[in-house]
Amino acid sequence: MYLRFLYIKAMGDRLVSVDFEVFGRVQGVFFRKYTQQEATKLGLRGWCMNTEKDTVKGVMEGPTVQVSQMKNWLKKVGSPSSRIENAVFGNEHDISSYTFDKFSIKR
Repeated sequence: MYLRFLYIKAMGDRLVSVDFEVFGRVQGVFFRKYTQQEATKLGLRGWCMNTEKDTVKGVMEGPTVQVSQMKNWLKKVGSPSSRIENAVFGNEHDISSYTFDKFSIKR
């Protein structure tokens, strides 16, 4: 994994952390499970969870290209039965190393 990190840095891509919250029909439709699968496929780390406002929120960390792909997925794709109304991203900042070991689901 360290070699992958060096490769990313050598390619000029930087690591970022981004908070997200997704609104719409995103609870009871396996949205967190599909989010975890997509994030893992893209090599991202972080977490997601349901909120009391019937949204899904979380944090993702990774190279800017993969984070951008995940943002698009959260805005437009989601789980098969979800209906995304809006996805909001904030607190985007560079990080020098990962904070999380993997992408997990918080309960």
